[in-house]
Amino acid sequence: MAEYDTDRGYLLDNQQSEAGVRFGALAELFDPVTLRHVDRLGIGPGMRCWEVGAGGPSVPLGLAERVAPTGSVVATDIDVSWIEGVTDGVIEVISHDVAADPPPPGPFDLVHARLVLTHVSDRTEALRRMVRALRPGGWLLLEDADPTLQPLLCPDESGPEQRLANRLRSGFRTLMAARGADLAYGRTLPRVLREAGLEEVQADAYFPITSPACAVLEDATVRQIRHHLIERGLATGEEIERHLANVAAGRLDLATAPMISAWGRRP
Repeated sequence: MAEYDTDRGYLLDNQQSEAGVRFGALAELFDPVTLRHVDRLGIGPGMRCWEVGAGGPSVPLGLAERVAPTGSVVATDIDVSWIEGVTDGVIEVISHDVAADPPPPGPFDLVHARLVLTHVSDRTEALRRMVRALRPGGWLLLEDADPTLQPLLCPDESGPEQRLANRLRSGFRTLMAARGADLAYGRTLPRVLREAGLEEVQADAYFPITSPACAVLEDATVRQIRHHLIERGLATGEEIERHLANVAAGRLDLATAPMISAWGRRP
């Protein structure tokens, strides 16, 4: 899902060319984790799924593969630019704001949102709508980052290149927080699910410490937020170019914030 800037539109706009690169990198990094949880929850043929804030097509397609041929997947986002062309007959794409619009017609066996609620201003209302859309016995699977648990782009801060990378990552977090992102939301997910009345709540966490996809994601992200970093005085153009060159040269062991996955069943 695009990350909303209440003052200037979208911080990471789905319309920008880098968005597709980011979605591809996020899919490579996190789809195996997401779909492992989906399989653990027993999602299979004939079931109905709602993918909230889909962004790119990879998770809707993974869900469609599991529920076909008789099931269905509703994929929603405020901006559906990167999923509206999905031609799989199992998937329905809807432009939708999870915190403001009524849920799509359900009920659903699975409602899933990945890296979405951190950036939604009314997270409580969005969660209420997702829970309401579940059938009795249906599962809610929420996955969100927690940058304050592990805030560094380079956990091994061994030299000036790594220190620059971590300073730019700190600038990115500053931009996110200024737009209402909750940078400690991931750790709250188990409690949030229990307080929403769900049962059998469990959670785990995952983050890569070094992966080629981390470098792809970092390059695309920094290019998208470059002008914001400069305008806010968080980095200079020269520092950004030096960092991008370090990323491209493979001189950095890049990590992500931990992604916490939590799931619970509606009674």
